[in-house]
Amino acid sequence: MTSIQTSTYQERLAETLPRVRERIERAGEAAGRPSGSVRLVAVTKSHPLEAVRAAIDAGLTDLAENRVAELDAKVEAFGKEAATWHMIGHIQSRKAPRVVAIAELVHSVDSPRLGEKLSRAAVDQGTVLDVLAQVNTSGEASKGGFELDGAVEEIHAMAELAGLRVRGLMTMAPFVDDEVVLGDAFAALRRLLDRLTASTDRIGSELSMGMTNDLEIAIREGSTMVRIGTALFGQREGSAQ
Repeated sequence: MTSIQTSTYQERLAETLPRVRERIERAGEAAGRPSGSVRLVAVTKSHPLEAVRAAIDAGLTDLAENRVAELDAKVEAFGKEAATWHMIGHIQSRKAPRVVAIAELVHSVDSPRLGEKLSRAAVDQGTVLDVLAQVNTSGEASKGGFELDGAVEEIHAMAELAGLRVRGLMTMAPFVDDEVVLGDAFAALRRLLDRLTASTDRIGSELSMGMTNDLEIAIREGSTMVRIGTALFGQREGSAQ
């Protein structure tokens, strides 16, 4: 890490973090939500270690990556106790044991097979892993996750696996400006969670939905965690967004 880069990220967060927190607070107030009911998960993917250092110094306690190797490197650099580390990207089955060892909450359990792999790895390591079931509420072929049809039964079955604690659900909405489309995607996840929690106490109430461009809509529809990267840290290397 270089002090110059760390300073740059610190200066950026000094401006962006209050704005993001205000957006979250205002969206919560507009939706009649209590203050503090939405958790800010800072996404440092594709940003260097200096961004993580600045985030921790700024008081951000929930940090997320979408690649196992990058999460591994950052946990190794700062220590597992430095933050609550979230895994939000696709996980290859062979990397399940490493994810169990380094992540505290996995948002992206997108299939029964991955759930089973993580379950076995958690049992082998003598631990219980907190996870969210990723659901494809938009129906887009490019997105992974449990399909809405059949999701109740499949997620119920995952909640029975040893070594896993299903804390709730996650979705990724389409990257569009149409508020109706976005709202529908988020509302579908909330309705699914309502069905699940009405029939079992083995599934928690977390809803991980909403990013930089749509966090207000997600909070309106019940999000308890928003995953924010660009609004905090700026454009990622190689990103067109």
